[in-house]
Amino acid sequence: MLTLLKLLKDGRFHSGQALGASLGVSRSAVWKQLQHLEAELGIPIHKVRGRGYQLAAPLSFLDADEIALQSSGSGWSLQVFDSIDSTNAEALRAIDRGVPAPLVVIAERQTAGRGRRGRKWVSPFAENVYYSLVLRVDGGMRQLEGLSLVVGLAVMHTLRELGIAGVGLKWPNDVLVGSKKIAGILLELVGDPADVCHVVLGVGINVNMQVAEKVDQQWTSMRLETGRMLDRNRLVALLGAKLQQYLDRHRKSGFAEIQAEWEAHHLWQGRAVSLIAGSSQTDGVVIGIDNQGALRLNVAGVEKTFSGGELSLRLRDDS
Repeated sequence: MLTLLKLLKDGRFHSGQALGASLGVSRSAVWKQLQHLEAELGIPIHKVRGRGYQLAAPLSFLDADEIALQSSGSGWSLQVFDSIDSTNAEALRAIDRGVPAPLVVIAERQTAGRGRRGRKWVSPFAENVYYSLVLRVDGGMRQLEGLSLVVGLAVMHTLRELGIAGVGLKWPNDVLVGSKKIAGILLELVGDPADVCHVVLGVGINVNMQVAEKVDQQWTSMRLETGRMLDRNRLVALLGAKLQQYLDRHRKSGFAEIQAEWEAHHLWQGRAVSLIAGSSQTDGVVIGIDNQGALRLNVAGVEKTFSGGELSLRLRDDS
């Protein structure tokens, strides 16, 4: 089925006869595969009598060789999937199988993509980047301090280098353009964080997506911001380079050395916010973060610090 899709990826018309000849099947078999493509992947295909079949928009596919060609030599192993439940889930399975780290898992689509706090991450085929990096961590908790914030900086600078000028950060794991989410980060840990463990750094970036009815928050994409299609292979290669740069800084100097840079790009610095933890809510004004990446709030004149994976930060209506 994906072989047929790759024949159509240029966005031009192709006759059923020519497609069938390339695949070694009948025209009716081509028609059935096209119906399945539309139903399974949600990809609209134009069908015009006398001209053939055409994708509503051209597609570019993830290509391991192209990514390697554009990479600066990180040496990270790369696995590319056409379809998978989630790249983080596959990364965790790779750890269980004993696959050596560092390892990058990317996919054209996710059938069960997820974000923080169990939220669904909408993952249409061949439009965005779904990326997970597996790292082995030796030597304890210090190497985990502020790690998701470090990843956020790497993602932000990647997007800025590719033309998204207004992109910034929101504590703890969101990358925004104004009030709209363009990327998110999900970290998952296995093993003993006090000794030897593995961490999966999951990154989802809205790249060429233009329509997404099932997203339950304000969002945008690189294409919506720039008005042009982005090369996802270039994006994956550049993201790897930025991650390597920031992870090296973090490993050598700790998060405290990166703290001020992160605060300088925090879009909600000094804003009135509500911090949600389960059924409880704390209102305050964002002061910044501490040298371990925890959020610092001014709550009724008293500075308080908050950290944890189940916290949600929202702007107050009077902010």
